[in-house]
Amino acid sequence: MIKKILKIVLLLLVIATVMLFALVNSNTIIGRDLRFGDANVNHYKVFPYNNIITHGPYFNFERSDSEELVKDIFRDIEYGNNQRIGDLDLFLEKTKTSSFIIIKDDKILFEKYYNGYDRDSIVTSFSVAKSVTSALIGIAIDEGYINSVYDPITEYIPELKERDERFSQIMIIDLLHMSSGIKYNSEVDDRNTYYAADLRKLAIEKTQIENSPNMKFEYNNYHPLLLGIILERSTGQSVSVYLQEKIWKPIGMEYNASWSTDEFEFEKMESGLNSRAIDFAKFGRLYLRDGIWDGNQVISKEWVKLSTEPYLPDIEGYYPDVSFFRDHHVYYSLMWWGIKRSENSYDYFALGNFGQFIYVSPDKNLIIVRNGIDYGEGMENEDIDWWPVIFYEFSNRLPS
Repeated sequence: MIKKILKIVLLLLVIATVMLFALVNSNTIIGRDLRFGDANVNHYKVFPYNNIITHGPYFNFERSDSEELVKDIFRDIEYGNNQRIGDLDLFLEKTKTSSFIIIKDDKILFEKYYNGYDRDSIVTSFSVAKSVTSALIGIAIDEGYINSVYDPITEYIPELKERDERFSQIMIIDLLHMSSGIKYNSEVDDRNTYYAADLRKLAIEKTQIENSPNMKFEYNNYHPLLLGIILERSTGQSVSVYLQEKIWKPIGMEYNASWSTDEFEFEKMESGLNSRAIDFAKFGRLYLRDGIWDGNQVISKEWVKLSTEPYLPDIEGYYPDVSFFRDHHVYYSLMWWGIKRSENSYDYFALGNFGQFIYVSPDKNLIIVRNGIDYGEGMENEDIDWWPVIFYEFSNRLPS
């Protein structure tokens, strides 16, 4: 009897093992989640990818002997619960920073790497990719592939209208503003949009309408997926090739890059651009210079302004009532975050998970790039505003 029970138990264990193996190696969302594990900065190594090739001549920033000036300014800046930064190197090491670059007037004031990273290390964008996607939408409009930012998204993705007529009320600009009204449950959909093997199918077939567009800001990773579909359908090119030809090559990026994809060569539009920190700084410079590079208008000045200027609609409850928005004059424009300084002055930044930042201060002609393995101890969740607040304070104290 005992032998018979043991045989049954062993058989069940074998069956369970086989089923678990099959699940882990399947292309289901659960299987890919189990196989890849939680999102992290090394996932560019496990997802398939499309290459983005550069070529010379490469642009290089000048260098300035200003490291001690930068450290002195940061030393007394406070963050969190009245904590001072103190020694900048120790602070950046402690906060799991991998790269930290400060550029003013086209000169590198500070460039250092931490926690095992160096200048050649690949850093992944996470949601900084959304700001790049916004740039590509602007270029596609400039080139006539997309008629207008006010086009209904169903002009490019008619399958959505076939499922629900209300999708025709959503314009491209609503996706860029994160105000489409498309239903999004972060606990479920963050995982779905990150791990799905077929992201096009997910975005076209699984999205649902919850509210009317342009009623409230709600961060939604289906938006960049839909924008990616619009880009490839309108231009006839993959998003990676379009980025390569319209930005990466024209502005002299120093390194080749890649864009992580699903199993059908569609870019992970919400998170997957992989590059080096110094080239992310060049993307910031492109915006700082109103879309002009070496005399060429790569992105229209009008698009740069529209993408980054304060967006503060007179709609009650449009932005959530949290300190990040309420206490620091933060807004979200066309996939760029911003901090309003005064009536006609503002800083703006691209922000990605685990504390990836491209911060631009036009008033100070300043670019700050911070990449990290994590936000840093005590700087996560509701406290993610500390990094841009630190950058804002640094820019205030930096001499003109």
